[in-house]
Amino acid sequence: MKRLLKVLLVIIGIVVLVLTGLMIFISNKSPEVFENKAPDVTVTPDSAKVAEGARMASLLCVNCHGGEDGTLSGHFMPDTKVFGTLYAPNITHHENSRLHGYTDGELMYLFRTGIKKDGLYAPPWMPKFPHLSDYDVECLISFLRSDNPMLKGSDVVQPAPEPSFLAKALTTFVFKPLPYPTEAIPQPNQDDPVEFGKYLAVAKFDCYGCHSEDFATLNTMEPEKSPGFFGGGNNLLRKDGTPIISPNITMDETGIGSWTEDQFVTCVRYGERPSGIATQYPMVPFSNMTEKEVKAIWAYLQTVPKIKRENPKS
Repeated sequence: MKRLLKVLLVIIGIVVLVLTGLMIFISNKSPEVFENKAPDVTVTPDSAKVAEGARMASLLCVNCHGGEDGTLSGHFMPDTKVFGTLYAPNITHHENSRLHGYTDGELMYLFRTGIKKDGLYAPPWMPKFPHLSDYDVECLISFLRSDNPMLKGSDVVQPAPEPSFLAKALTTFVFKPLPYPTEAIPQPNQDDPVEFGKYLAVAKFDCYGCHSEDFATLNTMEPEKSPGFFGGGNNLLRKDGTPIISPNITMDETGIGSWTEDQFVTCVRYGERPSGIATQYPMVPFSNMTEKEVKAIWAYLQTVPKIKRENPKS
């Protein structure tokens, strides 16, 4: 018996040493630098691309990069504290901008793979868009090159992020650069509501990210394989830092199975749930989304496997 106890203590000691060493390694490891294989491309902007890029930015980029000065000068992000003390950087037309000096190809490569100009990997909280159509990527780049007021040069310099141990561990072992597409990615068929809705909810507006089980277990390349896909349960934070759980939006009775299409449209575009209670941050009203788009997402959600998970009563 004593011998067995000694063996167990030795095993426990080895495990503790290994875990301690691993923690020290992760905490002190220098960021990995990847080869930047940005394509040599130049986007030809036009008014339609700039307008759509601005709309996409208002639905995606502003939430993190919107600054107090009304530009995309960045701000502190309390709703991502699980990943550390984080600040979205300045991406305006200023030499202090994080995107200063990027070519169109480097921007395209960043959006697709997560690899920045200097070869460093954009952290987990920065969305990646491997399934976004080529046209929509060009729209974002066209917007970033435009004279939109959101991009007016700001000299604000946000503090460097202080990633948590979890963020460092995920970046070391889980989150890696995504492969750059080897074929063109076309626009979805807008006359097919399910195809169009899937594109919007998964590729373009990243709805599944918040409405799946956990940011740490998202499958970016195969989103449908993400645990809890659209079943909610993700731990989010309101602007004041208090916790809030993302809701189940599958068509199960515990999700939004009792809602009507009109109620879904009202909730997404105007922030009012069927109960009459307003949605809470980070779910803001997406008034810039068209009714056709929201109805397409509704059509797609009809096809998503139901998940039984009770939503908070409201």
